[in-house]
Amino acid sequence: MLKVINIAEIVIAISLIVSILVQNRGAGLSSTFGGDFGGYHSKRGFEKFIVVFSSVLAVVFIILAIISLILSRA
Repeated sequence: MLKVINIAEIVIAISLIVSILVQNRGAGLSSTFGGDFGGYHSKRGFEKFIVVFSSVLAVVFIILAIISLILSRA
């Protein structure tokens, strides 16, 4: 069981890294083409999905890390 959780943690960690890099890349490209106006704007569409997806992945990763810690001490 611990092996499955460790593999799931690795997959989620890689997915989290990719989703964060996609967020940062999108922000950098918009300012390159004049899309950055310096004010607050709400996230819409794919950008909002990536933010929510990253948050869910982070929570799942933390939960799996805690479960892994509990199982390794038992």
